Amino acid sequence: MALNFANNNSLSAITTKPSGLSGGALNLISTQTASSSSTISFTSGIDDTYDSYVFKFYDIHPTTNNTDFQFQADTGTNTNYNQTITSTCFEAFHNEDDSGTPRLQYRGAGDQAQGTGFQDIGGGMGNENDNSTVGTLTIFNPSSSVFVKHFIATTNYVYNSDYTDNHYVAGYINTATPLTRFQFKMSSGNIDSGVIKLYGVS
Repeated sequence: MALNFANNNSLSAITTKPSGLSGGALNLISTQTASSSSTISFTSGIDDTYDSYVFKFYDIHPTTNNTDFQFQADTGTNTNYNQTITSTCFEAFHNEDDSGTPRLQYRGAGDQAQGTGFQDIGGGMGNENDNSTVGTLTIFNPSSSVFVKHFIATTNYVYNSDYTDNHYVAGYINTATPLTRFQFKMSSGNIDSGVIKLYGVS
């Protein structure tokens, strides 16, 4: 049986996307820039227009050393930001000077089991001038009135003792009520600087 493989010539001949394929585009909804901000809240633009939404974090810098970057959500016009969350968390890290053993480990301090606190998506961040956090948080089908709201977050940041820390968090917000707003903050101190962008995925 003959096998047909794509080659550079056949790929370069593709000039248009087949009509049956769609989706995957990121549509910018809003941008917020931190300036010694105690919280950053997104209170509009999250509805049933898109099936999933992505927050992107650019150089989030804390005022306080050894602090956690966190989020929570709420429904309707509520501003309590105390939805029930069940989550899991693991991380991989490595020291700048290669003095420690690189590790991949579960981070029990970063998960919740039907908790209503803010969810960590980066733990133990450093606040030196060149330290920052980047990453994404994806929320799936936040407008569902039937299912819980799943989320996946991946961040990379400078840990407070000069480690690179790659942080993975996933879970669900345990409500069948549509989510309409999200808030970000540090566990202590303010968000000194950085940008958060909200996209809808079409």
